[in-house]
Amino acid sequence: MKILVTGGAGFIASHVVDRYIEAGHEVSVIDDLSTGRRSNVNPRAVFYQMDIRSPEIGEVIAKEKPEVINHHAAQMNIRCSMEDPIFDAEVNILGSLNLLKAAIQNSIRRFIYSSAGGAVYGEPVYLPCDESHPVQPICPHGASKHSIEHYLDLFHANYGLEYIVLRYPNVYGPRQNPNGTGGVVAIFTGQMLRNQPVTIFGDGKQERDFVYVHDCAEANLLALDSRKPTAIYNLGTGHGTSINDIFNCLKEFIGYRGGPIHGPAKVGEIRRIYLNAERARRELGWGCQTSLEQGLQQTVMYFKEREFA
Repeated sequence: MKILVTGGAGFIASHVVDRYIEAGHEVSVIDDLSTGRRSNVNPRAVFYQMDIRSPEIGEVIAKEKPEVINHHAAQMNIRCSMEDPIFDAEVNILGSLNLLKAAIQNSIRRFIYSSAGGAVYGEPVYLPCDESHPVQPICPHGASKHSIEHYLDLFHANYGLEYIVLRYPNVYGPRQNPNGTGGVVAIFTGQMLRNQPVTIFGDGKQERDFVYVHDCAEANLLALDSRKPTAIYNLGTGHGTSINDIFNCLKEFIGYRGGPIHGPAKVGEIRRIYLNAERARRELGWGCQTSLEQGLQQTVMYFKEREFA
């Protein structure tokens, strides 16, 4: 199968590309390298350096003729979305619509979209959140990511485009940016390996659903063969882990001797969120195969050997 992956030089999507190629698929990648790395791109993939807002997107799709588009390219930082919601919307909404328009013009069969399960639900009414939970985002990032889910439904109703939405939890693992714009696991790991102070914003009791990146990549592979023409799936473990617990686990694995510094809580961030992935288990056959301890150890090993050797 021919697949086009946007954001394929980035953290999560580069692992998705690897998994697709490993499974025998033919992959092309679009990425503007604003946050991704060219070195992350699988050498067997065809690479185009391009912004998803570019009018030339359609030309690339017409040339590559993919059956499926897997859309990961996005403005992903919640704090950046609070500071500049217009830029967040330009990339996440207008960029995605540019891609969807080109998909229809080129008769793409299926569109796989990475949404933000950690942000679209807002402060949970109940936990763990399933796909029927009210969608009440409290940050522009959650609002922009969720808006495309509505557009996908519209494009399916009017043009027959099949789509699968994967609502991600807090994904962590190798290739995540440790320099202040990635997730907490990568940031803490980088700071500890440099023997720098580690800042926890708030009291550290806030909880997130942490899933290893290889497990998320597997969900993207399974989404290719879903028999449903449209579906939305949470990915997650079904339980929360506190930021304090993440700090303590990494401290033990790395041998870090310092304690955390606590800064003010960040506006727009949810207190507790974790996701019910029963639908993905039942319909896709997906489940987390990597324990938090295993995933953190593998992540630390990667950063020791590749980023801070």
